Amino acid sequence: MTPSQPRAASAPLRLGVLLSGKGRGSNMQALIDATRDGRIPGEVVLVVSTSPEAPALERAAAAGVPTRLLRARDYPTPEALDTALADAFEAAGADLICLAGYMRLLGTAFLSRFPGRVMNVHPGLLPAFGGQGFYGHHVHEAVIASGAKVSGVTLFFVDEAYDQGPIILQRVVPVEEGDTPETLAARVLAAEHAAYPEAVRLFAEGRLQIEGRRVKVLPERQ
Repeated sequence: MTPSQPRAASAPLRLGVLLSGKGRGSNMQALIDATRDGRIPGEVVLVVSTSPEAPALERAAAAGVPTRLLRARDYPTPEALDTALADAFEAAGADLICLAGYMRLLGTAFLSRFPGRVMNVHPGLLPAFGGQGFYGHHVHEAVIASGAKVSGVTLFFVDEAYDQGPIILQRVVPVEEGDTPETLAARVLAAEHAAYPEAVRLFAEGRLQIEGRRVKVLPERQ
């Protein structure tokens, strides 16, 4: 990923959320809540799903957030879908796009429109237990099977490969004796709900600078 300059933090952040799965939308809700209680200086301006079966769409609408459904099957190629998604977020004036259960790989048609402005969360400590096929319970199953003593949460900027973008921050969660994928998942999810708004706040404050494979967190401005 090419170097990027921090965002100018003079205006409230306009945040877009992209999802595709059948999850409950709890990370999306955590971001909405954080914009409304002041932890993130901004607002969620659009939630987009590529699947009509995403409960998060109803959850967003109930919270008064604008939503769009762009069915993946309506587009002939991944590039056409990426272009339509980028058009939607651009029309909404989104400064940052947060993935919240988006299972497709974003390509150049999308990422080139939002360089250094697409963020994702992974339920593990990358680069371990990441890549294609490592999502949700698959991650927690692999962590437990490996005998690892810790797992956690990784926030990162998205590039054109699964789970390989520059890491913004990580939070460690213990793997306890007798853990199941379900009990570990619950502990990790709670950490996600805290870490995702934190990473977005740093972006909103103009404190994240991408330098090659690394993300530099700048000091708080006085």
